[in-house]
Amino acid sequence: MMNKRIIAGLLVVVVLCAVLSSCKGQKANSTDYNTTIPQENTVTDIEKKDVVTNSQMQNEISKKMQEEEIEMTEVPYSRVSVHDPSVVYDNGTYYIFGSHMAWAKSTDLRNWEPFTMNINSEYADLFQKEWEEYCKTATNPNLNGNLWAPDVIYNPNMNKYCFYMSVNGNDWNSVIVLLTADNIEGPYKYVGPVVYSGFNTDSHDIKLTDVYQVLGDGADLTRYQNIKNTKLNAIDPCVTFDKDGSLWMVFGSWFGGLYMLKLDENTGLRDYATTYKTIPNAQDAYYGYKVHGGFGVSGEGPYIIEKDGYYYLFVSYGGLVADGGYQIRVFRAENITGPYVDEAGNSAIYTAECNDLFEKVGVRIMGSYDWTGNREIRVAQGHNSAYVTEEGEIFLIYHSRFAGGKNGVLEAHEVRVQQIFVNKDGWLVAAPYEYADEKISVTGYSIEEMCGEYEFIVHMPTTYYQAVGNKTLGVMLPSKIMLNKDGTVSGELNGEWTHEDGTPNMTITIDNVTYKGVFLKMPSEQLYFNPNERKVVMTFTALGDNVAVWGSK
Repeated sequence: MMNKRIIAGLLVVVVLCAVLSSCKGQKANSTDYNTTIPQENTVTDIEKKDVVTNSQMQNEISKKMQEEEIEMTEVPYSRVSVHDPSVVYDNGTYYIFGSHMAWAKSTDLRNWEPFTMNINSEYADLFQKEWEEYCKTATNPNLNGNLWAPDVIYNPNMNKYCFYMSVNGNDWNSVIVLLTADNIEGPYKYVGPVVYSGFNTDSHDIKLTDVYQVLGDGADLTRYQNIKNTKLNAIDPCVTFDKDGSLWMVFGSWFGGLYMLKLDENTGLRDYATTYKTIPNAQDAYYGYKVHGGFGVSGEGPYIIEKDGYYYLFVSYGGLVADGGYQIRVFRAENITGPYVDEAGNSAIYTAECNDLFEKVGVRIMGSYDWTGNREIRVAQGHNSAYVTEEGEIFLIYHSRFAGGKNGVLEAHEVRVQQIFVNKDGWLVAAPYEYADEKISVTGYSIEEMCGEYEFIVHMPTTYYQAVGNKTLGVMLPSKIMLNKDGTVSGELNGEWTHEDGTPNMTITIDNVTYKGVFLKMPSEQLYFNPNERKVVMTFTALGDNVAVWGSK
């Protein structure tokens, strides 16, 4: 519940502390700035502990400053580390299932509680057949490190919870396996394999798969041996029903691209009655419809939601480590099988080799950034899932790493949740801060609330966080702008802005690019004296020319 507090000199305290320990006096929009190498028991640039907590110092500063009324809210969080979180909602509880048999649940999308189930203790038996016969190799002998990125759905036709698990081999010899249960927390029972990859007539015997059953005995396997053609890794499933009630699975990782198969709604397994043609860069007789990637480019963790007549495809680009460029890009289509395109009309399917981290293909929903509203610098945000509520709210759930690491662990990761909105053109834009129970005003906001000074972030799609020595690259810094009552934008950038009466819809035009989005009043993430307290600020989030922008007062 939001309340108002009189906090004497609070903003100045935070600014003063930020100057003392964060060194935030850099030029706006710079993505190349020096940071201090974290030492033991010192402040790092991920958890901004640059807050005055000594009461005497607070009082001394407060005496010198005029009182300013600030709206605050108490928003507690309980964090978990679940890599590649896939979300499913069941009877008032959100569940996330991730790699390495990590799962958690929450009733509010903020406070997460880890749990275990029978898979954690029985995995060796549940996945023994595929692992021992097909996926295990001398250089990859341990099953528990190769259970990756599951997806869970409730299938009403089966009256079962269907758990799709990636059993990974280190030579593309992977398989997606189905388990089912009567309860979302198990116990789960083995059903069977859904799709294989990495097969050949030698080291990964095709006779152990269903490939000849689909293609016919002696089928030509040449295209499956080339990563620039159709060689891919059968991992990262996302299973969903389309608007007509048909069941589909999109899957894959890097190399040959991401594909989509029709599943049997009554078994949860592959629908062998549905056949596909082999059309280069479009369809494959075994893998189904191609929806993204190819030619060796990065792209994994596909996830699909449907909203207002469009199917939205989320894909994670880059390497998953903190400085690997991991990031979420979004495409959409009118049919679940595609074709998927971005805001600029670029196809999600590549036709040539490239490093897609440096391409503007796909809407990058957020990058790495550092502004007043932060208390941490999130990097390598990726492998997301998303959930659309019955009320039409959309939540993005992903794992994030942090600039410089966290709690002494360089590759530490945690789950984060942000709300997503649909702009006037039907494209997704993300709230600038993590979910804190905010509700968008469907009737819009007053001119006084919307006008004023904002920090403005441009999420450049072709840069990403890198740490080189004591230098940090790829973290976007804000420009300071004013939204004026006459519809002009002034400050470090100039332009125009508009709002649509009776709605939260807005536009902002900078450098001849018009970004369309929404205003949203929500708690920021700025750290105050009480870590659960958050300042409520006006923000906006918008998209234009395939680039996302955020503003925060």
